[in-house]
Amino acid sequence: MSLNNVTLVGRVGGDPNVRYFESGSVVCNLTLAVNRPTKNDQPDWFNLEIWGRTAQVAADYVKKGSLIGVSGNLKMEYWNDRNTGIQRSKPVVRVNRLDLLGSRRDTEAAAGAMGGGGGGGGGGNFDEF
Repeated sequence: MSLNNVTLVGRVGGDPNVRYFESGSVVCNLTLAVNRPTKNDQPDWFNLEIWGRTAQVAADYVKKGSLIGVSGNLKMEYWNDRNTGIQRSKPVVRVNRLDLLGSRRDTEAAAGAMGGGGGGGGGGNFDEF
């Protein structure tokens, strides 16, 4: 049996990089900083790759500093360094689920003119996509 699951909660390191393809597909790449248990340690940084409708949600509602939760699987990306020709690699989390965990005010500020969302509830309200 194989198992490849990743679940992370952290803050987005920069505004999402979104690409649209002629086929209609959408991909969103961003970085996520996850704090370690002790305050003196630097956060761990993860590269995220999000596709489809979830990518569009990230493009519309996620910005630098947003608190999000993600789950997905780990994959390795490989390429040859242009300067040295040496093969390089990096781990990337392919996101299957995105949860917007910030407060409603944070989400509405990120949405801007998108009109916010209906529904009741306050600060504990999570939007799941």
